Amino acid sequence: MTQPSVILATASYDHTIRFWEAKSGRCYRTIQYPDSQVNRLEITPNKHYLAAAGNPHIRLFDVNSNTPQPVMSYDQHTSNVMAVGFQCDGNWMYSGSEDGTVKIWDLRAPVCQMEYESRAAVNTVVLHPNQTELISGDQNGNIRVWDLTANSCSCELVPEVDTAVRSLTVMWDGSLVVAANNHGTCYVWRLMRGTQTMTNFEPLHKLQAHDGYILKCLLSPEFCEPHRYLATASSDHTVKIWNVDGFKLEKTLIGHQRWVWDCVFSVDGAYLITASSDTTARLWSMSTGEDIKVYQGHHKATKATTCCALHDGAEPAAC
Repeated sequence: MTQPSVILATASYDHTIRFWEAKSGRCYRTIQYPDSQVNRLEITPNKHYLAAAGNPHIRLFDVNSNTPQPVMSYDQHTSNVMAVGFQCDGNWMYSGSEDGTVKIWDLRAPVCQMEYESRAAVNTVVLHPNQTELISGDQNGNIRVWDLTANSCSCELVPEVDTAVRSLTVMWDGSLVVAANNHGTCYVWRLMRGTQTMTNFEPLHKLQAHDGYILKCLLSPEFCEPHRYLATASSDHTVKIWNVDGFKLEKTLIGHQRWVWDCVFSVDGAYLITASSDTTARLWSMSTGEDIKVYQGHHKATKATTCCALHDGAEPAAC
């Protein structure tokens, strides 16, 4: 099976993962995922594998094979896995779960290498571009920075007491971090390096982005420069695009009929893919704000396409 230059995958409460031709909208591969729903998808930097976070496991699938079985299963979480991602050269994977832990895994072995205890259900985890800090957000409203070198929590903050942090995103150069919560609010901090290696948070902006929940927030990638955007996907059925310079609303993406759970930028920031409870994923033009492709195929009775993953860049150089 030849590797496509653009890998687009979606997952749904219908217990399937689907791979799509991004331009044509054709679904060319379906993987059955009978054990649970899929909460999150992520593609390895080298495009070889797709990680699917479920309940309570993570399964790793070969992108370039028709084999329906996973090549590896990571089973040491005890509840829903809500976050998954990879270190920049793909040597290790991180995850966050409703069991209250953040874990680090060696991709070559199904054994947890390191565990951090958050003491509340973890909804979101991101890796700082320095590759040495994980930032987690939990159901109790806590944001914690985990220093992977010292193996400890180096920073803790609570932007809004008892308001779940749904999503975190870090600017590609490590200059900003955004946290989105259940009240439709985004908190923005400038990330400052102190005399220590520890990252310090300097409050920059508070954005009332939506009236409903924000289910995903995402800052634009490096090759989108000089433009810098923040995308916020919401239970109000919309995705909003904000200019990071002043956090002015640039566009509202309207088309989904239900909650929008996930979004991901193309490598150049020219397009955005979204996934919604209306069982569709959509491809949007960032320049026009119009949807230019709708990906339909997940079963409508399940009422949710929960997540999407896109990798349309080149394989990374060593980080």
